[in-house]
Amino acid sequence: MLVLQTELVKVQEWVRATGTRLVILFEGRDAAGKGGTIKRLTEFLSPRIARIVALPTPTERERGQWYFQRYVAHLPAPGEIVLFDRSWYNRAGVERVMGFCTPEQYELFMEQTPVFEQMLIQDGILLRKYWFSVSDGEQLRRFRGRMSDPLRQWKLSPMDLESITRWEDYSRAKDEMMARTDLPESPWYVVDSDIKKHARINMISHLLSTLPYHDVAMPVVELPERPPARKTYVRPPLELSTFVPDLARELAISTRGDTPI
Repeated sequence: MLVLQTELVKVQEWVRATGTRLVILFEGRDAAGKGGTIKRLTEFLSPRIARIVALPTPTERERGQWYFQRYVAHLPAPGEIVLFDRSWYNRAGVERVMGFCTPEQYELFMEQTPVFEQMLIQDGILLRKYWFSVSDGEQLRRFRGRMSDPLRQWKLSPMDLESITRWEDYSRAKDEMMARTDLPESPWYVVDSDIKKHARINMISHLLSTLPYHDVAMPVVELPERPPARKTYVRPPLELSTFVPDLARELAISTRGDTPI
């Protein structure tokens, strides 16, 4: 993974140097591994260049806007990468299955999406679309794991639970979405995500293979010598500062240093 992440840093520098605009869509069922892949992908990247967009439920004002409008506001400027943790394809999935949009709104979305994406591509944006595919058994196993894990319980929403009973409805919605939006100019790439580690490696490796990036010469950085102290600075007494309690030291002492923190 470190080898791939090193290449991602090269992509970042290439994007910055060339003014490239890169958009990556992460779609798939709940618990399919999208979030973990995004974390690995951005782990060593600058948040000023690589931005994650995970939009909440639209506001009343946004519901009255052109559907793509709130997504357009997050598209990258030159030298930026934007990763959509779920995207405008919400309308083709959860909104359709749960009845959050009308049949007319859904049909309009399906007609406009290829045109919208073609406009992005014609304007020079690099668009990559990934669908993370997880089996029903593996999804259920991950849901059960979240229920018993206090660190991940927040990931289990009523909408996630609803998806269990609507598995076939989501499958039909995904199949139609793929049939109508998997186009030569903006194809879908499917990632088998039953094994999360494999999914992350495979997705990042594939992304790198689709980008025409190259090494960018980095400026040579040299650490300057620290100048001799001029004896003109006097640090205020430490007791004037409010330090956080040294819990780490207390834990180290209580465990006799046997357990790393």
